[in-house]
Amino acid sequence: MQFSLPHSRDTNNSGITEVDAYRTTSLRLLLHLYYISVVHLPVPPSGIRMSYALTELQAAILKVLWARGEATVLDLHDALRGERRIAQSTVATLLSRMEKKGLVAHRAEGRQYLYRALVDEGQVRRSVVADFTELAGRLFEGDVATMVSHLLTAQEVEGQDLRRIREMVERREAEMKGEAR
Repeated sequence: MQFSLPHSRDTNNSGITEVDAYRTTSLRLLLHLYYISVVHLPVPPSGIRMSYALTELQAAILKVLWARGEATVLDLHDALRGERRIAQSTVATLLSRMEKKGLVAHRAEGRQYLYRALVDEGQVRRSVVADFTELAGRLFEGDVATMVSHLLTAQEVEGQDLRRIREMVERREAEMKGEAR
């Protein structure tokens, strides 16, 4: 594939050169990419799967933000303090890093920042499950039965959970029978 820039003397009926049109299109694309990477659109462009690799503390911060909508550093510190010993400055640092990743955003209210989540719980869950599925596929080499067996024996599973799993398997089997027809 060969690529060449148009010549500046080539013009269309409006008097705009092909180079000008190319530069305008390129600028629009760069602005779009800037918006995605710096402003952090919560919904990625189609075809791109976002991966949210969160630490336990980042997940805890997001849970508080999902529950409250908005919170200050102090609010988050107070909410997390019951579970763990953590400095208020650590919460502020984590929020700054999470903002750079596009997970949260802030707005100024007086002398404080109010933070809000830019990703919803469903997006994070789908991302974590997709990452887990990819890793499990490599670990278990596509053997779903062995993977499920390992998951069921790795920790205590209650009868109610087993019933729900059984119902999911039965629904999936019914769907597959319907697709085979």
